[in-house]
Amino acid sequence: MAALSTPGILLSRLWRSLRIWRLVLQLLAGLWWDARPWTYPGGRTPERQADRQRRRARWLTAQFLELGSAFIKLGQLLSARPDVLPADVVEELAHLQDRVPAFPFPVVESLLEQELGERRAEIIDLEIVPLGSASLAQVHRASLRSGRQVVFKVQRPGLERLFRLDLEVLQQVAAAVQRHPRWGAGRDWVGIAKECRRVLLRELDFRLEAEHAARFRQQFLDDPGIRIPAVVWELSSRRVLCLDYVPGIKINDREALVRAGIDPAAIAEKGAASYLQQLVRFGFFHADPHPGNLAVASDGALIYYDFGMMGQISERLRSRLGRMVRAAAARDAASLVDELQQAGLIAAGIDQGPVRRLVRVMLTEALTPPFSANVIDKLSGDLYELVYGQPFRLPPELIFVMRALSTFEGVGRSLDPGFSLIAIARPYLLPLMTASGNGPNELFSELSRQAAEVGSRAFGIPRRLDESLARIEQGDLQVLIRAGETDRLLRRLALAQQSAGQSFLLGALAVAAAVLAVSGRPALTAVPLVLAVPVGLSWLKLQARLRRDGRLDQLPGVATPAGKQ
Repeated sequence: MAALSTPGILLSRLWRSLRIWRLVLQLLAGLWWDARPWTYPGGRTPERQADRQRRRARWLTAQFLELGSAFIKLGQLLSARPDVLPADVVEELAHLQDRVPAFPFPVVESLLEQELGERRAEIIDLEIVPLGSASLAQVHRASLRSGRQVVFKVQRPGLERLFRLDLEVLQQVAAAVQRHPRWGAGRDWVGIAKECRRVLLRELDFRLEAEHAARFRQQFLDDPGIRIPAVVWELSSRRVLCLDYVPGIKINDREALVRAGIDPAAIAEKGAASYLQQLVRFGFFHADPHPGNLAVASDGALIYYDFGMMGQISERLRSRLGRMVRAAAARDAASLVDELQQAGLIAAGIDQGPVRRLVRVMLTEALTPPFSANVIDKLSGDLYELVYGQPFRLPPELIFVMRALSTFEGVGRSLDPGFSLIAIARPYLLPLMTASGNGPNELFSELSRQAAEVGSRAFGIPRRLDESLARIEQGDLQVLIRAGETDRLLRRLALAQQSAGQSFLLGALAVAAAVLAVSGRPALTAVPLVLAVPVGLSWLKLQARLRRDGRLDQLPGVATPAGKQ
């Protein structure tokens, strides 16, 4: 029997690998097609290109859903990488919902027997129809001998084997893409694949989710308005998670909330306050607060479900965020860019002028009153546009913060059209703006640091002036002027000269081919034609670069004269 099953397993692995590689090749071919101007009937415009990119992102999301569990989770992880994927793709993947058909109930019973052993006898009533079914597991309600009402989250059978196969193929894909001169430049696809493998394999261990749930519940033990299910540790294992059954009304069911006598606006404010507490006070937050993971109890308490995707902000990052919040509140783009660079979020050694302009535009549009209802959503979109193709290296936890806030902002607006997360956030951001939430010692430390920095600069001014005057007297002073517009014009002039030279060479080769065609040796016509192929390809690339530079010159703010940055 084993001899018969081994070829079947090998065949299924081969077929799975071929499906994944087919998706990769289709995606690369589609991206190549989208980048060709002649594929747009009537000419390529930014609107047509953006529309095609959105359709490509929706197609990719559908393909991930079709490929199943590992790719659904992979899509959710990649939605936290706007520095390597376009904004449209990131936004589509962020909405990836893993609703899949349930697996048979006998499989659920068998798995509970395997994982719990004799403890299975504690379960006296296990409902056949699941409360919900997702890519990793499905949830069944049950009663215990003690009378305790619980739910069991049971992992899909054979999931780890499928995950390992998919992740192995994805590492091969990452290695191949990394070697590509265009797609691999500036991106560590191999490192991203390794990180995805580590995170996804950890998510298969429900014991980690149990620890997350217990820690998250501990944060709100003293808050009766927030309810988190308790973990039943003795009935939990690597592939089974048992939690208290905490029923509630789905948070986006506004009509049901009103019928139950619950004020939707109060729920929106309560949820926003609890979320800001997670970020500012605890640094440990629910990273996926979509309506399926939030409910409201009959007494108006807010219920959180599903703790597989959690985020954490380190003390160091929270301290740095305090300075970033202060700079953003003061609309000080230069200081904000400096803080981002010191935190390692922007590559060192770059020209900060263009980055400052982008940050200034983002602050002006998104943070200037009156605030629009979807200010966080707009800020997230601006952030995604900002980091893609720019020298930013944003940590995933910050992206999860922005995405979670954007998701919760949408939930709040569905409950209360006048909901404003910025207005609710003010008292929670004040600790960050004053002392990073760590008390007066932190404030005095920050003031001391700034005073020492100002003092050291002040004491250094006479020495620097003396050195500069000495260099002027010796005729040694050099002045470096950076003019971005002039640099671009010189580059375009050089490209135009290369294009003219190659055009002349192509014309000469065409004349040579024509002369040989009418001579006594027409077979030699192939020689200039063969030589013309690489020259022609190089000429086409030069034309594309010239057109691209021309489009950049037409963008507002790109051709800023020197000295006005």
